[in-house]
Amino acid sequence: MTTITDTTLTISRIIQASPERVFEAWTNPEIMAKWSAPEGVDQIECNSNFHVGGQYQIKMINPEGRVHTAVGSYLQIQRPNKLVYTWDWLEDQLRMNIDTVITVEFNPIGETTEVILTHDLFPNREMAEGHNQGWSSSLNRLERLFQ
Repeated sequence: MTTITDTTLTISRIIQASPERVFEAWTNPEIMAKWSAPEGVDQIECNSNFHVGGQYQIKMINPEGRVHTAVGSYLQIQRPNKLVYTWDWLEDQLRMNIDTVITVEFNPIGETTEVILTHDLFPNREMAEGHNQGWSSSLNRLERLFQ
């Protein structure tokens, strides 16, 4: 399920793994490098100083060599149920000039996990819609990790 408003994007998915395993995939740089970019991006480099106030960087390099680098800091960590962090882009042409905020909830449903991603504070609806494409594609990759 996906919902988009002028400033907020919410996507939910069912992942075939426990909240602990999905949370680990979302926060461990080695596992993040396997899924945390849209399909078609063949190189992902992740760095993380995983604690409240710590920063992360996700560098996505497409086959043509174009680089998109997501950056932010961790605001809230409730292992394995919730993660809140800021998000913007390092490159000038992508930068939103505002820290958007991502909240990810990991809800157990039997042997699976419902992931609810809320990306908030977009400056406009077009940016929310553009990020919907990226997040949806990235979540497809996350789902495949656990199939």
